Amino acid sequence: MLCGENRVSDPIRLARPDVGEAEMRAVAEVLASGQLTMGPKVAELERAIASAVGTRDAVAVANGTAALHLALLALDIGPGDEVIVPAYTFPATANAVRLCGADAVLVDVDSDTFVVDVAAVEAAVTARTRAVMVVHLFGRPVDWSGLRAAVPERVLLVEDAAGALGARYRGTPCGALGVAGCLSFHPRKIVTTGEGGAVTTDDAAVADAVRRLRHHGIATDGSADIAVPGFNYRLADVLCALGIPQVERLEELLAGREQAAAWYEQRLGGRVGTPSAAEGDRHGWQAYVIRVDRRDELLTELRAEGIEVQIGTYALDRLGAYRDQGPLDGARRAYEHALALPFAATTTEEEVDRVCDALLRRL
Repeated sequence: MLCGENRVSDPIRLARPDVGEAEMRAVAEVLASGQLTMGPKVAELERAIASAVGTRDAVAVANGTAALHLALLALDIGPGDEVIVPAYTFPATANAVRLCGADAVLVDVDSDTFVVDVAAVEAAVTARTRAVMVVHLFGRPVDWSGLRAAVPERVLLVEDAAGALGARYRGTPCGALGVAGCLSFHPRKIVTTGEGGAVTTDDAAVADAVRRLRHHGIATDGSADIAVPGFNYRLADVLCALGIPQVERLEELLAGREQAAAWYEQRLGGRVGTPSAAEGDRHGWQAYVIRVDRRDELLTELRAEGIEVQIGTYALDRLGAYRDQGPLDGARRAYEHALALPFAATTTEEEVDRVCDALLRRL
């Protein structure tokens, strides 16, 4: 009993951002400057992100949901349009479509890889389909070539790359594959600004539209006109300052996650369903999500032992807002079996041992 109490008193967190001296100095400099928002750090972060992703532009916004919302609005998606969305994803993906007044059309996913079923996307295309929200879920790149071949050229591919900064599809960074990529810098993501996000694109018109819309719709040409009302979706300088050294450390942060993923694979491979990328791709390792039976029981038991685990994400067709489109079997299986384990760039081998020992004892 005493051992169990010690374990609970020394919990292993689900996620832990890797923030060091460089980030602390950068934030302190902005605080000392008094220029906390709408200053030079925004453009500096945007240049760093564009360079990391390999796109012409990156536009920093308040969070990943804002990135999704503004990307769709910048592409003139609205009432009467359909946007195809995988049924297993964080609800923000579909919510952003609804916020534009368009219809989110749910399609099924592969319950082993968690990413969208390309054949299901192809079958869902109608004359009203304007775009597909391509979710590289947990950092696994989607089969881009297969997806592009499955839909007409007129259908836009918008990347929900919220968890895929650093991931690559056959050498091309996620976020640079579609007409626009949407990133998140939430603390569970590989790079964090606390809250924050960005839209990446090679289309200058899309980037300009996102810049206007994030700042109340105010024109970027200096006229201060507002042709279309916008939002306050800006990202403050003090948060951008936190993100700049994070982006500079992207490879280091990803390497730490790759090491933690390798430790998990060594201990769990063949015992549970473990995540991977397709051959030739690089996983972004936003989260380490395994597939298990008795997921809900394991969730409760591991938490009681001081190990912070979580569901993978949501099956949208189980939510009230989207239930009229279900049930979808792949999304259901993914939801019922997915278990997110403690995972970060700073995860230690000792922590992985403890998590795996506790899990394997219960299988």
